[in-house]
Amino acid sequence: MSGPGFGYVLAADVADALALGAGPGAAFLAGGTDLMQLWKIGAKCPARVIDISRLPLAEIALADGRLALGATARLSDVAAHPDVARDYPLLAEAILATASGQVRNMATVGGALLQRTRCAYFRTEGMACNKRAPGSGCGALAGESRQAALFGASEACVATHPSDLAVAMAALDAEVEILGPAGSRRLALTDLYRRPGEAPEHDTVLAPGELIAGVTVRHVTRLAPRSTYLKVRDRASFEFAVVSVAAALRLEDGRIVEARLAAGGVAPLPWRLGASAAALVGRAPNAATFAIAADLAVEGARALAENGFKIELLRRAVLRALETVGGPA
Repeated sequence: MSGPGFGYVLAADVADALALGAGPGAAFLAGGTDLMQLWKIGAKCPARVIDISRLPLAEIALADGRLALGATARLSDVAAHPDVARDYPLLAEAILATASGQVRNMATVGGALLQRTRCAYFRTEGMACNKRAPGSGCGALAGESRQAALFGASEACVATHPSDLAVAMAALDAEVEILGPAGSRRLALTDLYRRPGEAPEHDTVLAPGELIAGVTVRHVTRLAPRSTYLKVRDRASFEFAVVSVAAALRLEDGRIVEARLAAGGVAPLPWRLGASAAALVGRAPNAATFAIAADLAVEGARALAENGFKIELLRRAVLRALETVGGPA
């Protein structure tokens, strides 16, 4: 890897990191698993790298049904934590479906959520990609589109979001805490991400100098016994999802009283399947009910020349996930 020179600074504390990160061309570094990939392909060339890996932001704590994860907590530590494995197995499953063990040992919660949406055109310098070179066009619209989005895309970009953890957290209504020069704020995880619209170079609503401090998942331990993360990919490891589904149900007296569904690999952000989840509530967990939810999951899907197969794949993935969580306890 070669390119322009850059500065490196180890942040002394959070305030120091925020002050340093507010400057032009700054990039935060924790695990570096996504930043280094982007750097190697020329999609990001920071003038200054601020190392936040030693800041006190690696919390993994469960109290009163509230799970708090610091942004620099390692994915492998989160998945192996006994409280997460017991009460938030959906998160652990999503993490264990991510990349490889070596990557999970380095990758962090914040980094996993902030992975760039991408496709073959984004990964290749010189090709038409509005994310890399605004105004250059979207090569996938008329070119290689097998991995392209079915929902939420635009004429400017059809790339998909790659994070498994983000899909599981979206299903569980996670919140992110954001720190920046102007103070702190909290957002629903799904509100962190932007649809591409006419400005696909901006994946999130983070302002310059802002960073994710942590993630909170509140009071969903009741969903733990009936939850699953299903990831369909081209090979068994170190591969982004073609389609993924995070599903969780709660049953009482033979009826579904609560349902959570989200999909990955199909949109430029974790895609909540709200209509499908709503259709499940009040019904018996049977084949007919699950088929209704699966059909609703693909309503409004818009395929390109090469990704039409993902519509049926998503429908079947939703069906299989619901069969997994809705069967006998």
